[in-house]
Amino acid sequence: MTKTVLIIDDDDVLRKSLARGLRNQDFDVISADSAEMATKILERVNVDAMILDRMMGGVDGLTFLKQRRMFGDNTPVIMLTAMSGAENAIDGLSGGADDYLPKPFQLRELILRLQNITKKRSEKIENHVNLPEGLIFADNEFMIKSSNSAQILYLSGEEKKLLTRLTSPVGNIAAAAPMVAKRLRGKLNCVLSNIDILTIRGRGYKLIVTGTAPNNING
Repeated sequence: MTKTVLIIDDDDVLRKSLARGLRNQDFDVISADSAEMATKILERVNVDAMILDRMMGGVDGLTFLKQRRMFGDNTPVIMLTAMSGAENAIDGLSGGADDYLPKPFQLRELILRLQNITKKRSEKIENHVNLPEGLIFADNEFMIKSSNSAQILYLSGEEKKLLTRLTSPVGNIAAAAPMVAKRLRGKLNCVLSNIDILTIRGRGYKLIVTGTAPNNING
């Protein structure tokens, strides 16, 4: 499945160069030249990872990241910075970065690190055993399980990304476009009576367990 990456950097040349390089490696790329623009994008789109510049005009990258983590956004993040050294790396990692790469860097190294953090996220989801009763994840698909069978829950790419974030872990708050959340809620409500998606004003959406799934989900 193609991964979507959000690049957040106020250096136009670097941002465009990174976007080209990532697209050549089959990533879908969205770009933002500020933390403020990135926030607006994340209100409408779910991404698989972010590449974040630490030093930017306006809200700096570290402040932006701390705010995202406070709001429950666990999207993997590689922080880029000209501020090298152990103390700066510790600040970035303590602020919520999954990886920290000083400038200048090799594009190949960045791509390998990006593949690593997105792979870890996928493995975490695949091995996740605390999904609500009736909902399972296998073979990179969400499925609805009844007493004697399992059927794929057919979701769009954006719906699947949202459900992934809402269930890793359950209780996580995820931003999404309202129409995406509405469609996902409708599809889940049609097949599972034990879960629902709540709107958390100003923050996003949250999956809640409301009861026990019936033995015969489809009937």
